[in-house]
Parts: sequence; C-alpha cells; structure tokens
Amino acid sequence: MPPRLRRLLLAFFPHLVQPDDAFALRFLPPEEAALFLAMDPRDRLHGVEVAKRLLKAHPEAPLAAVRAALLHDVGKSLRPYRPWERILTGLFAPPLPPEPLRKGLLGAFQVRRHHPFYGARMVKDPQVARLILEHHAPKTEWGRRIHRLDQGV
Repeated sequence: MPPRLRRLLLAFFPHLVQPDDAFALRFLPPEEAALFLAMDPRDRLHGVEVAKRLLKAHPEAPLAAVRAALLHDVGKSLRPYRPWERILTGLFAPPLPPEPLRKGLLGAFQVRRHHPFYGARMVKDPQVARLILEHHAPKTEWGRRIHRLDQGV
C-alpha cells in the first residue's frame, strides 16, 4: 500500500496503529522519551519508521540524528488532530504565523505548517533541536537525510 494512502487510512482508524515504542525508548533520554510518548500514536509510528530507515541506510548515524528522526514531528503534539484536520492540513496549509497559536482549524493549520519550529523549542538538546527544526528545510547533511526519509515514509 502506498505510504500516503496508508497514512490516510490511519487518520480514520488510529486504533490500528501499534508503534514500536520499545525501539524508540532505547535511544531517548527520559525527558525526550516523555515527549515521544505524549505524541499521537500515528506520529510515533511514523517517527519509528523514519528512525529505522535512517539506521538501515546509515548505520553510522549519530545518536542525535536517530533521536531527531524519532521526534521530528513532536511539535504536532501541541494539540490533538481530528481525522478530518489531519487530512485537510495535509492538503492545504495557509500562510499563518507560528504565534500566537490559535484554536480550532486555524490552530491545526499552524501546527501543521510550523511543527518543526514548535518541536525544536520542546527539545533541550541543541543538536536534536536543530535537526527537528530543519527536517522540512534541511541545511545539514543529517537534516537532508532525515528529510528524504521522512518524505519516503
């Protein structure tokens, strides 16, 4: 099944998602583990898939890159997504500023557009935060690698 179709189906059936949390928790220090476990299970599943692909393609990946791959969508955890919001925000993202964070559908659009910014602010490790921030607009080699693998999952 194509990845985007799979993610569309999971938007409506989150109970089908079974992220490999044990895999992720092997790499994350306690504070980041708490952030990871607070993420939507669909985003945790996606983060684990990106991290596993990163390690398969680049076994030499530094720990900061693996942690960033796991947490790259942590900024989406600022608010829950309803299924229709997940779909709508994936199709369209109006140019809204990151702050102030709004409620309702406008807030969903903001979180979708600015989740790298929000996520980078949530993580204390500067290397991990930098890679989270750049996962949609990479500036470093590891940022480019995470971006490519994120797009392929």
